[in-house]
Amino acid sequence: MDSKHPVLPKGFGALLIIALVFAALNLRPAVTSLGSLLDPVIDGLAMNGFVAGLITGVPPLCFAVLGPLAPKLAGKRGPEVVVIAAMLAILLGLALRSVAPNTWVFFIFTAVALAGIAVGNILMPVLVKRWFPTKIGIVTGAYTTAVALGASVVATVAVPVNDAVGGAWRRGLGIWAILAMIAVFIWVVVFFGLRNQIAQRQLPSSNLSVAASEIGPMSRNATAWWVALFFGAQSTVAYILMGWAPKIFTDFGVDPAYSGALLGVILGVGVPLSFVMPALAARFSHQGPLVIINGIAGILAVIGIFIAPVQGAFIWAALLGICGSSFPLALTMIGLKAHTAAGVSKLSTFGQSVGYLIAIPGPFLVGALHEVTNSWTTPLLLIAAVIIFQTFTGIMAGRPRFVEDNGTPIRIDA
Repeated sequence: MDSKHPVLPKGFGALLIIALVFAALNLRPAVTSLGSLLDPVIDGLAMNGFVAGLITGVPPLCFAVLGPLAPKLAGKRGPEVVVIAAMLAILLGLALRSVAPNTWVFFIFTAVALAGIAVGNILMPVLVKRWFPTKIGIVTGAYTTAVALGASVVATVAVPVNDAVGGAWRRGLGIWAILAMIAVFIWVVVFFGLRNQIAQRQLPSSNLSVAASEIGPMSRNATAWWVALFFGAQSTVAYILMGWAPKIFTDFGVDPAYSGALLGVILGVGVPLSFVMPALAARFSHQGPLVIINGIAGILAVIGIFIAPVQGAFIWAALLGICGSSFPLALTMIGLKAHTAAGVSKLSTFGQSVGYLIAIPGPFLVGALHEVTNSWTTPLLLIAAVIIFQTFTGIMAGRPRFVEDNGTPIRIDA
């Protein structure tokens, strides 16, 4: 068997793509379903704003701490086994948090689900490269679209689905465990069907680690820091919106069901942009213009919420969705700011880990500020400030510099 072009049993190529899609569909519902049903959860568990902000701030913490462990686990057990464990964690976390008797048990099982998501985030591109080395673009497009759909569709239908199952938030949150159950089943079939091929491909390699050691530490690399700061800023905005956008719109007078749908709009705009933004970014030697467009969209949305929150709600949600396309832009920058695979690996680990750490306080601060001021004015001003910071760091990160050159400006003609 060619190690670069794996030979799959008949039908397993399609099954692997289906498995990747179902795994990707599970990488956001634990977050977006909670955002849409946050009000009844707060009431049902008697949370205050500080605790609610803490829970909405858990996703970036889990991604920062647990995400970097995924490559090590996959190196020992194989990414297929680890992704099954990740889907099981999501399944158990979603199911058990829906029956949590108190806030802290709810918090613990939310963290379990998010741990699975953190590992899944890292392993998706690994699995694509492992099994579809000549179809990376197509398969990556399939799974990134699935991530966006999983986020936007669940956010849109979470409230109607909750109403359909009796209006109890526990059922409305727990029902999404079914999606994880399907993913576990498909991946188990894939694992046992491809166990021989998996064993043959689970070979140690030291080439990448040796090359990576020659680049130097990312913590002393200016380009790496700008990418990390940009990733952190856009992650902060994203997780604030996923956790608080429906409540913000509701408190400004928008119908609760429509507020949940507006989160779906924010996330749904990312579906086509997840294809468009990487292609555009690769055409620019400096990605600053794209960063500025996203920043302007975000600031206009915040101003619009202050001026006409109900009348223009759909427009503001769409603009926030455009601002949110900074996520695929940040991921694309990671690939553009390194010459080598080793550079991309080190920049990805550093940029995402530091970025998610930066994002941790954002949702908590929004909840705390709302609790203290009993108003959304200060939290919205905070969001605007983070968008401005996102724009500045994105412009700096978008310059034609590379981590192997330690920030030296070099232009490479395509």
